[in-house]
Amino acid sequence: MSAPDDVDWEALRALAVEAMQQAYAPYSKFQVGAAALVDDGRTVSGCNVENAGYGVTLCAECGLVSELVRSGGGRLTHFVCVGPTGEVIMPCGRCRQLLFEHGGRDLVLWTVSGLRTMDEVLPDAFGPDDLKDV
Repeated sequence: MSAPDDVDWEALRALAVEAMQQAYAPYSKFQVGAAALVDDGRTVSGCNVENAGYGVTLCAECGLVSELVRSGGGRLTHFVCVGPTGEVIMPCGRCRQLLFEHGGRDLVLWTVSGLRTMDEVLPDAFGPDDLKDV
């Protein structure tokens, strides 16, 4: 995994902004975009897609993880999420769980309080290792 200093965070944020501009957010008007690096060097991105039945709205992170899986899988290594004006925002709890599943404890996130590992953002997370003996 690349060290956080070796990552072009502004380029990753720009990809998230590009994704955010494609969001479908007619109800909240709160467009969200997300972008991440994958352990094989690829980048993936996603945007939120709202639905009149709010419970079935898809967060940007959902789209990003779907793109990760669709394009060959792998592990997320670095991640950023932006809101309607391109500002860095935090993933919601549900999305933190999605990111943990596909990036693990060492995934580095650009958060509202700086660079943090997933282990810092979601301490004591429940994940795949908790189910290995089931």
